[in-house]
Amino acid sequence: MGTGAACDPVTLVCGTRPELIKCGPLIRYFGERVSVIYTGQHYDSSMYDQILRDIARPGRFHELALGGTRRGRQLGAAIAAVDEILGGAPPAAVLVQGDTTSALAGALAANANNLPLVHVEAGLRSYDRAMPEEHNRVAIDHLSDLCCAPTELNRRNLLVEKVPAQRIVVTGNTVVEALRTAAPDSAARDGMLSRLGLAADGYVVATIHRPENVDDRHNLELILRELAALPLPVVVPAHPRMVRRVAEFGLAALLDGLRVVEPLAYPAFLALVSGAAVVVSDSGGIQEEVSVLKRPVVVVRRSTERPEIEGTFGTLVPPGPRIHQEVLRWLDDVPARRAQLAAIPSPYGDGSPSARIAAAVRRLVAPPVMSAPMVAAT
Repeated sequence: MGTGAACDPVTLVCGTRPELIKCGPLIRYFGERVSVIYTGQHYDSSMYDQILRDIARPGRFHELALGGTRRGRQLGAAIAAVDEILGGAPPAAVLVQGDTTSALAGALAANANNLPLVHVEAGLRSYDRAMPEEHNRVAIDHLSDLCCAPTELNRRNLLVEKVPAQRIVVTGNTVVEALRTAAPDSAARDGMLSRLGLAADGYVVATIHRPENVDDRHNLELILRELAALPLPVVVPAHPRMVRRVAEFGLAALLDGLRVVEPLAYPAFLALVSGAAVVVSDSGGIQEEVSVLKRPVVVVRRSTERPEIEGTFGTLVPPGPRIHQEVLRWLDDVPARRAQLAAIPSPYGDGSPSARIAAAVRRLVAPPVMSAPMVAAT
């Protein structure tokens, strides 16, 4: 049983690999007193099986298979499936993490069952309405009884939207704990790099998977050409979505100048990033992870909901020549850049965000303190 055994049972709804990674510390903390509903929103055995082996086992694990359909149909199916599970065994609270379709489904199902809802990673805003996740995160925050904001900026975002202060707590981000638990030591990292024929600070890591980049042939081609033109080896863990689009668009030849590798388990991926001179990515989670690993990231996106790293650990650029320019800027003096970043604290906190979240959940579900009954005067 986890160290959070004093807390009433909770149910965690998630559906993607990043959610499982970030929820790992919460699963470990709650132990047998947490049930996980995994919708299978993004299902790929090469990625899912790896991360499932790495997380602590919850008390119960409901595995659904709702991927591979359009977003609206997937949302409806997930709400119905989660609603049925929650209705059969109502927990003390429902937790959702982030801004995925699965998180929104969990929030709506909790609301339909009149169950307390906790949003882990609340208050992130890109103010980009073309981003589906922006709609999800705003809706979840306003449905939630408890918003666990990673940073003070996230808390301010919620207050501006008139979310009551008593429903918000600043907790830090559980990615800090997940990374600390999974990150290999320097010897393991060096051994992995040696097997790949890489030297620390002598390569770039790139991860590209967002629809705005890979579902648009022009953007995908621009990004791949910019990566291939970099002066260092570029290692690309192959995201299934990117691989499919490269094949569909006839862009396979552009991978010839890159070191494409199979999807990596989380510890191996952290080892790869921790030895890189620069990271190029459109991932949200990597923007947080580099702030702990003290590596720079060039964020290839239209917008970001994590501006805390802008100008320190990361730079936001569109697909095109600025990718090359920003990478070269970070490569100008790698030792000096490393020393500069090492001195900057991560904006996502330290210690145990999962313990802070669990404490806030306990307060949320605790029975109200009853005042002493009045005694009529005689």
